[in-house]
This record gives sequence, C-alpha cells and structure tokens, in this order.
Amino acid sequence: MVMGPTHAMSGAALWLAGSAVADIAFGIDQSSAELVVGTIVCAGASLYPDIDCAGKVTENKGGSTVARSFGVASLMVAEVVERLCYWFYLLTKSKKDKPRKNGHRTFTHTFVHAAIVGTGTGYLAYWFGKPAVVAILFVLTGLAVRGLLAETVEKKGWIVVTGVSLVAAYGMFRLLPEGRDYWILGLAMGIGCFIHILGDMITKMGSPLFFPLPIQGRRWKDIGLPKNIALRAGGKEENRILLPILTVLVVIGMLYNLPEIQALLFDQGGRGASN
Repeated sequence: MVMGPTHAMSGAALWLAGSAVADIAFGIDQSSAELVVGTIVCAGASLYPDIDCAGKVTENKGGSTVARSFGVASLMVAEVVERLCYWFYLLTKSKKDKPRKNGHRTFTHTFVHAAIVGTGTGYLAYWFGKPAVVAILFVLTGLAVRGLLAETVEKKGWIVVTGVSLVAAYGMFRLLPEGRDYWILGLAMGIGCFIHILGDMITKMGSPLFFPLPIQGRRWKDIGLPKNIALRAGGKEENRILLPILTVLVVIGMLYNLPEIQALLFDQGGRGASN
C-alpha cells in the first residue's frame, strides 16, 4: 500500500491548495484556526480508508498505518471493519469479480464510502458543534500524526499519538469560535478519503472507485494506471519523487496562507487595507 506520509501529505496539500483557490475565486475566507483544523482533518482522513487493513490485535503488530494509530484499540476497530468489508464484498460481488481472502481495498476505497463518511462527519459537526469537532479532531489528528511522523511514532508507540491528539483537541476547543456550524469538516473528510483512493489508484493494485457501477461485468473492478507506468507502493518513485513534491506543496500552501504573505501579495504594498 502507499505509505502513510504520502497519503497524509497529499491530503494536507490538497486542502491548503483548495482553501487558497476558494479564497481567491469565491472569497471564502477561513480563520487561522479553521484552516489548521481543516488541514488536520483532511490529512487524517487521507489515511482513514486503510482502516480496512487489520493486523495482529493480540500482539499489537501489523496492519496499516491507520490501524496502528491508537494501539490495540485501533487494531480491534480495523479487525471489525476488515471483516465487515469482506462479508459485504462476498454479498455484493458479481460472478466475474476475483476471489479475495480479506476486505482490504474494498468498500472503504470507493466513492460511495467517501460520500457517506463525509456527509456523516459534516452532519455531526453541524448539529453538535464544538464537542463533535473536538472528538473528530482527536481521532483524525492521531491518524495525521501517525502518517506524517511514521518513523518517530513507530519507535515511541501509540502513547505519543494519543497524547498529541489530546493536546491538539483541547487546543482547538479553546481556539475555535463559538456559534459556528463547522459543516466544512465533512467536506474535508470526504476529500481526504477521495484523495486516498486516487493515491492508491496510481499503484499497481488500484482501487474499486466506482462500486457498485458494473465495469466489464465486475462490480468491484479495480481502477488504476496501466501496469507499465503504475508506481510500486513504497518504491523509489514514491520516496524520491512523489513524497518530496507533496512536502514542498504543503510548505508552499502553509506559507501562502500566512497573514503576512497575504498582505504582501494582495495589499499592494500595504495600501490595500486603507484604500
């Protein structure tokens, strides 16, 4: 599978770029806190679909990056999700769909699932406000930290992830303004899931993006690049080209959204605000 840092960076880069476009083209402005929250949610959500890849729960080993985020607890969730996805695959597959031994890269790697979890996240944030936002942030911050700091967290364990998630959730609770609905978190969640699927589609395995639409008689047709140009997950192209490019884009996006840079670019030498 594509490495956690690549998925997390792609989510963060896309949200920062999208926020810049929304500001320039449609005048949709976000506070610094809102921008940070959206970026964290999108980065974490871009790892979330791999919750269908479980490991060894009793030994706290194996599984995807996201499955190991909170130790045994998240591994147990991944185990349940993988089995549910596998059973759902068996119930819905066509005669031409290939046999599988597990549920990885099935339902959580579809457009339908991205739409469902994005809508659900937006609904929770809209109706329940900051308490729901804090809970969402706690989970997705953990996923983002696990993806972006994979080697560090691998050594220190799930305790670091949980601690950082608690601190971030509390900090956002204090910084975020009252009286907002935060439906935009649902958009960040859906986009993060979708960018994860696109990331997997550039690898040799692909993803069943268009389920349940039948393609060549298969409901679970894996869509991806041709084998001769598809990337090998965790290979040299990902480590030496894709991940550095995404890292640069994230840094540019963060710098662009700084108020000082915005003033420099759009205030015409400091006169824009007064004229």
